[in-house]
Amino acid sequence: MGYFFVGLFATTLGAIAGLGGGVIIKPVLDALGQYDLGSIGILSSATVFSMAIVSLLRAIWSKAELKGKCVALISLGSILGGVIGKALFRLVTINDSWHATIGIFQSMVLALLMTVVMLLVNNKKDTREVNLTHPMHILMTGLILGMISAFLGIGGGPLNVAILSLFFGMKPKESVIHSILIIFFSQGAGLVQVAFTNGFSMYQLDMLLYMIPGGILGGVIGSVFSSRVSNKWISCVFNATLVMIICLNFFNAFSRWRL
Repeated sequence: MGYFFVGLFATTLGAIAGLGGGVIIKPVLDALGQYDLGSIGILSSATVFSMAIVSLLRAIWSKAELKGKCVALISLGSILGGVIGKALFRLVTINDSWHATIGIFQSMVLALLMTVVMLLVNNKKDTREVNLTHPMHILMTGLILGMISAFLGIGGGPLNVAILSLFFGMKPKESVIHSILIIFFSQGAGLVQVAFTNGFSMYQLDMLLYMIPGGILGGVIGSVFSSRVSNKWISCVFNATLVMIICLNFFNAFSRWRL
């Protein structure tokens, strides 16, 4: 049942603040140390994908406004980037002896990325305003987001929120639903890619029976909260979650380094 609550906790916060949940699930499972990096990536993707489906269905039901062209281009780019990122990850993890090193690298990069994201989002007023409008620029933004997210084994939520806020001028509530939509396409594409390449048999996925229901329930709870709270409250949840993620990733990197 512990893994059910991991999925529930991560996706509830993910649905509230647009974080997706993978950015929480990945370091938590990494800290527990019971699964290899590949299995963690699949467990995270499947759980977050289930959350995204529920959150989007609720958004459609409530008639949330979406910037269709912008999201379509970013989503397409993130799908392509996700395919590239997954391929790079498989390439560098072919050698089992590299797994510990890759794990340390992922944790350190994720911690530093989340630190940068938090600083940028919270100092938006001091950051030069950028408004991307050219289709190729938007597509390339999605491509880069997808590559980073797939290689690190996260849904990309915090990166999505930061980019949507800084480059497209979206407010917290607006960026949340757009971030989850991007996550839906990128994670779905990643799972389809695995299904048609290596398949799922090589991964330890027994805990999906607990994590997916947690992800579905988290999507319901998180989307309800997100629609009823203020932008300020969402920003507080976003910042508190990022601090937790940063600390956990530094802990994971240090633990692997000691081994």
